[in-house]
Amino acid sequence: MRPAYPQATAFARGCAIAALALAWLPWPTWAEPNARPNADPAGSPLWQAIHQELLGNAPAMFDNHVRVTGPAFAEDAMQVPIAFDASALGKVERIVVAVDRNPIRQVLAFEPMRARPALSFRFKLQEASAVRVAARTPDGVWHVGTLMVDATGGGCTLPGATRQNATWSTTLNRVESRVFPGFNGAGARIRLRVMHPMDTGLVASIPSFHIERLELLDANRQPLLRLALHEPVAENPIFSFDFDGPAERGVSVVGVDNNGNRIRAQVTP
Repeated sequence: MRPAYPQATAFARGCAIAALALAWLPWPTWAEPNARPNADPAGSPLWQAIHQELLGNAPAMFDNHVRVTGPAFAEDAMQVPIAFDASALGKVERIVVAVDRNPIRQVLAFEPMRARPALSFRFKLQEASAVRVAARTPDGVWHVGTLMVDATGGGCTLPGATRQNATWSTTLNRVESRVFPGFNGAGARIRLRVMHPMDTGLVASIPSFHIERLELLDANRQPLLRLALHEPVAENPIFSFDFDGPAERGVSVVGVDNNGNRIRAQVTP
């Protein structure tokens, strides 16, 4: 017996075929539950607290223009290399580096001033964590780059090598410096190494002892850049700064640690 409504039956059959075809299509990105606009790429429940602690009520957005590079796994949790470059943002006034799961979250603050908003250095990592690099532009907005680093841990709660062999006092605040050509010969790179134990205060019987401030000055004693350092910066820290123009003559480095010990040296051309 023929169906009473052949056109309706054909229509229903067509709808069923279309539904099956749609079922095989991938979900659009807006349907993903975690694909919120400007969501934390690390998915860290600590981000809101870190935002308030480090950036206050200032607006912040996750931004791939802040490039952060480092290892996926920290082979040495006391010397984790990291580099960042926020040049794609244009003018940058201040950069803050922090680690979500370190017992001391803030690592350093960098005012590039007459340098490029880029830096490479090493830090201590207590456990696997997101590392944040937040760059503030003149409009007051913080642009945040994120790097996930895995680790076996313990970088903030173990004594450094110079503490273990008791040699730190013989080299304290000695500065080594060198100037290199910039990328493809353009500009210049200044590399500094400052000898200091950078104790976190989290090791038994060893109080916090770290460099608090470093500045590069030109020949007229005017600042080229400033660094505010915290305990998670690695022992005997090495910093590499980039400049768009040639290295100036007469550049010097000055600084102080939290015990009032002064750092003064000329940068070797």
